[in-house]
Amino acid sequence: MTMPLTLSVLDLAPIAPDETPSQALAHTVRLANAADQAGYARIWYAEHHNMPTIASSATSVLIAHVAAHTERIRVGAGGIMLPNHSPLTIAEQFGTLGALHPGRIDLGLGRAPGGDRAVFAALRRSPSDSDRFPDDVAELRDYRAGASRVPGVQSVPHATSAADAVPLYILGSSLFGAQLAAALGLPYAFASHFAPNDLHAAVRVYRDTFKPSDALAQPYVIAGVSVFAAEDSDDAATQFTASRRRRVRAMMQRGPVAREFSDAEIDAFLLSPGGAQIAQMARYTAVGTPGDVRDYLEDFAAKAHADELITVHGALDVADRERSLRLAASPLA
Repeated sequence: MTMPLTLSVLDLAPIAPDETPSQALAHTVRLANAADQAGYARIWYAEHHNMPTIASSATSVLIAHVAAHTERIRVGAGGIMLPNHSPLTIAEQFGTLGALHPGRIDLGLGRAPGGDRAVFAALRRSPSDSDRFPDDVAELRDYRAGASRVPGVQSVPHATSAADAVPLYILGSSLFGAQLAAALGLPYAFASHFAPNDLHAAVRVYRDTFKPSDALAQPYVIAGVSVFAAEDSDDAATQFTASRRRRVRAMMQRGPVAREFSDAEIDAFLLSPGGAQIAQMARYTAVGTPGDVRDYLEDFAAKAHADELITVHGALDVADRERSLRLAASPLA
């Protein structure tokens, strides 16, 4: 018997060119309510810095706001870039979130900086902080349930038991995260929506080397996938093309000689060897009608050996993103 497909949402909290941050964050709440109503399991936000088009830099603050404006759906970080913070700081933030919204908060942890070297300097951190990631995860894991690896220091507030603590997820796009999640007995989320190359190898390593823990008895895999769902397949394809052009245009406009590129130039670039490498980042993308999208998602989940898919709805207009989210989940309702 085929198990029901569990779907979640990763919202990039985009700030459109004609939007204020306040408007963008209002759209983020709107999308979260749509996901709540449509039956999605969770909605996550990622820590990014120094990116003018993304409004989720203060991730824990955004999570608190969204959780207060939704009812059922789990809300969390996908993820917090732990090298940017002390484990105690994150334990306190998410201990507070867990106390405010019991049973509804997730904490996904990543090793990437969420920015460049300039961001590291501004955060008073160093690229070498990433080397401590496994130890920092273990320290954070203990703080959540009232234990501590630092004598005389505890995280307040914290859960009264490990079972009540905010659950941890290891995020990754390489074999490193898969190995760490398996060794710690934690669920693993792979960023295949933008880094597809190592998906199958990472999932295989994670499942083959998983060690049960108090947090998790069996391996649990979440895989990322982009979605552009619309009532009309041509409309969905148009939304996908527009979204990809904007992303590539933003990448091409960086640097001292930035200029505006036409759609024809963007499309030609995507057919070049350099552009093809960028185009393949969107390898795992479902585009089409609700039926087309559902068939794609079920096939992708089976081939990826994923227990859950976290969907990224990338249409440029918030109404199209909300419509895509609802249509992709229509069989869940």
